[in-house]
Amino acid sequence: MSQQTPSELPVAEQRPTASPVLLAAAVQWAPTEDVDANRAAAAGWIDAAAARGARLIVLPEYSQHCSSDLAATAHAAAEAIDGPFVGMLLERAAAHDALVIAGLVERLDDGVANTVVAVDATGVRAAYRKVHLYDAFGSSESDWLTAGDPAQLPVVEALGTRIGIQTCYDLRFPEATRRLVDAGADVVVVPAEWVRGPQKERHWTTLVTARAIESTVHVVAADQSPPLGVGCSLVVDPMGVPLAALGDGEGVAIAPIDPAVTAATRVRNPSLANRRYRVA
Repeated sequence: MSQQTPSELPVAEQRPTASPVLLAAAVQWAPTEDVDANRAAAAGWIDAAAARGARLIVLPEYSQHCSSDLAATAHAAAEAIDGPFVGMLLERAAAHDALVIAGLVERLDDGVANTVVAVDATGVRAAYRKVHLYDAFGSSESDWLTAGDPAQLPVVEALGTRIGIQTCYDLRFPEATRRLVDAGADVVVVPAEWVRGPQKERHWTTLVTARAIESTVHVVAADQSPPLGVGCSLVVDPMGVPLAALGDGEGVAIAPIDPAVTAATRVRNPSLANRRYRVA
């Protein structure tokens, strides 16, 4: 794992000796209340990740709009899926032949949702509305957000692999990840705004690693950097090894996603085959 700085943007990267099937990027930055500035910044981060060869590019939760008091600001800032933020994602995804995944505050007919979209050159491949709202550690997303349908199963087949999507607090519910894996996901992406607090960095890295190990999948976890998020974005392989990781500064963690690694891990550690319980 090495640290590089192309175009004045720090990049944590691990490159294998052979060409990887897919390079994945976890983008770490700090969106603000300014939706126009966020849209421009996100485009720049996507371009920077693509310049390093990434074709799966994951941005944090609330990349379109974020504040320290989302309950007060989110409704005015919310956008439809066909709005300017997702339009920008579509343009950059098409320009780089990439799958781009990012979070936004989505305007609904009866409120707003915490939504993650996955887009590529063909259009919007998935729009996942967060199921587990963050009603913990003194926060209460359910006071102002509409929860997503628990029946959602956001698994996208793209770039030669199957990619499952979850968001931030979902990470604390192992059954959420396991449902994605049972639906065929070999990679799980986690856009997050993992709120800062005592032991929160430890929770974040431990849970990302646990989800990778127990379901033998690669996990691409993209968090916001401070002042609101803990940072510590990382890409973890199915054995729980961090292939690329960041501290609390803005940057891009890039690592290879190799399906041969997943297949070999599942032979050595056949926990999915050996289990005696299923997630409904």
